[in-house]
Amino acid sequence: MILALTANGPGEFAGWVRPLLTALYARGPALDVRVFCVPDDYATGYEAAYVRGLFPRVTAYTPGEYLRFALGRGLEGLPPRADRVQYLGGDLMHAARVHDRLGGVATAYKFSRKKYAQRFQRVFAVDAANVEQLRGWGVPAERITVVGNLVIDGALGEAAGAFGGEAESDAARDGVIFFPGSRKHEIEQIFPMFVRAALQLRRRLPDVRIAFARSPFTSDAELRSALARGGIRVAYGMPSALAADGASLEAGGERFAVVKAALRAAQRARLAVALPGTKVIELAALGVPAVVVLPSNAPELAVINGPLQYIDRLPLVGVPVKRAAAVAVAKRFRFFAQPNIDAGREVDLELRGTQLPSRIAHVAADRYADLTWLAETSATLRDLYAAHAGAAGRMADALLEDVP
Repeated sequence: MILALTANGPGEFAGWVRPLLTALYARGPALDVRVFCVPDDYATGYEAAYVRGLFPRVTAYTPGEYLRFALGRGLEGLPPRADRVQYLGGDLMHAARVHDRLGGVATAYKFSRKKYAQRFQRVFAVDAANVEQLRGWGVPAERITVVGNLVIDGALGEAAGAFGGEAESDAARDGVIFFPGSRKHEIEQIFPMFVRAALQLRRRLPDVRIAFARSPFTSDAELRSALARGGIRVAYGMPSALAADGASLEAGGERFAVVKAALRAAQRARLAVALPGTKVIELAALGVPAVVVLPSNAPELAVINGPLQYIDRLPLVGVPVKRAAAVAVAKRFRFFAQPNIDAGREVDLELRGTQLPSRIAHVAADRYADLTWLAETSATLRDLYAAHAGAAGRMADALLEDVP
């Protein structure tokens, strides 16, 4: 069987592609899998190398190679036809283009659009709410299959060491772990902000372990350079120095562990401080409460879906217009942490608006000391996603069974 997948950024590769490929290879070791890393504002450029490192049997194509293929050129060694094309992130048009060129059965996960309602023979849904969303996009009910949230299997697998990498870590045992994100502007601005917050938190909790989770989608050189610069003034960050081995950083005379297998360390933490995104759902699956921070100190740096993403490039008016648009988009949502959206109430604590590192440290210290809140939040988060465990296996079974 030849399976072609399209995906875009870190969240999709770690949360969707990683657990699904693990389940597929467990059922069909001889599968020929072709992963197309599509161009996207959320992508980092390291996605192809990431998936090759985890799955040496996979043939992964960079965004540049995909674009040449999408424009009609061939790719060396790529068969003329696939049995299936599966959408796992990015703009749906990329999956449609791969399907146009390779044929086979087209399927999607979580998303569709009215224009693709008849193209996808099956759309795998996360839950009942996602089913209604898909129905609203015109997907016939008989073509929707609920499998669950793939992210949960990705989180449980990483925490158990299923994807290799670092050994189990005590870096954040009964402590606090910061998740500064993986996108370029997050590494450049949020990481230094969180460094200052961590330094102030250590002064409040001198005997507590504090660690940083680093993304596998950035290099040591990029991270070292960003930390040395210390971010922009309005993010209130500070310079720090990444150690030669990349396993720690030093700031203000204090040293903090830096871990790559983030969830292996996070499962032992008492509290996380994180940006919104896939990692918050992964933390929830492990029962780790989080303070989720959405800073609007420089909203024009945020990624916005659609043409507004690029409006800041216009002279004079671009930055103010994008800033206003980003703030307006944020105000549309009652919650921005996915566990809170799914629960319909604030489970993880949310901080939005202009943020000071001192404020983040103060809130984190208060929550760290609130044992009742920690216990209740941990139990709620685990229960919220417990039924999703096994989603990757269910989807893999359906993918393998559906191909004629």
